[in-house]
Amino acid sequence: MSATIRYGKADIALYRTYASPLHGIVPIPESAFTGRDNILFAAEIMVEVFGDNFLPAYTQGDNSNVVATDTMKNFVLSQALAYSGATLEGFLDFLGRQFLATYAQMQALRLTGKEAPFRSARVPTDDGTDFADSPVLFSPSTDDYATAALDFERGGDDAVVTRHRCGRQGLKLIKITGSSFAAFVRDAYTTLPERIDRPLFIYLDVSWTYLDAADLLAPDHGRYIAAEQVRDLVEVVFHEFVSNSIQHLLHEMGTRLLARFPQMADISFEAQNRLWDTAQVSEADARLKVYCDPRPPYGMIGLTLTR
Repeated sequence: MSATIRYGKADIALYRTYASPLHGIVPIPESAFTGRDNILFAAEIMVEVFGDNFLPAYTQGDNSNVVATDTMKNFVLSQALAYSGATLEGFLDFLGRQFLATYAQMQALRLTGKEAPFRSARVPTDDGTDFADSPVLFSPSTDDYATAALDFERGGDDAVVTRHRCGRQGLKLIKITGSSFAAFVRDAYTTLPERIDRPLFIYLDVSWTYLDAADLLAPDHGRYIAAEQVRDLVEVVFHEFVSNSIQHLLHEMGTRLLARFPQMADISFEAQNRLWDTAQVSEADARLKVYCDPRPPYGMIGLTLTR
């Protein structure tokens, strides 16, 4: 009998004030995002530790090598104060190296981060002629958010990033017109009508890797792929592109992303079709409609494009 173990701490929420601003982002035509102030840097972190050194805790109840998960939580919060960088991925890299430098019994670990986005309140400017983002007042956002995961192993006296994945999750996008779904297989089980022009509502998660992880972690951010820019490009493609299906739409998004970011190795999409059900249509003007939420189940569509 063989055993592979892992253990750790999940949902470590942290709220760091006045982290380093994110600068050096290369502008792209599809996005106005070029950086952020990071006055409030918030995230949820999950730590997963791997290694045979912890096996006696399972087989013999011997905890002499075990780092308590509560200790891991305190360590993460302490390192959040010490972190001098500006990105979620950079924090995970800093944190992983600190873990392996501090705890010799840890052979490998995986760190996963989920951005906890906050939006600045819009307040009047000092002269009262306009509105601007407040530097002190924020509210939590339920919109889409950035994600990242880094795997670490020991490489001599240093830690080595062996795998990584970045993402933007939780997008919810509705396009009123400019999508279709027709000419699909029809048989005795088919009841869905063909639609030449329809609204399209999708839930969407996007993730990607870099050809070279050094671009992900470089302190100048010159080749960093900002999750905000990925989100904005996805929205622009959805706005512009007349698609024949969600599959058609995702492929166009993927090819545009790979073309825009040459440092991107692959791009993956997980989508759900959440198109509303039509409840009422105006007899005087067919554009005027009332919709209601659809009943489950939902269509799901996946795509990965690799350079």
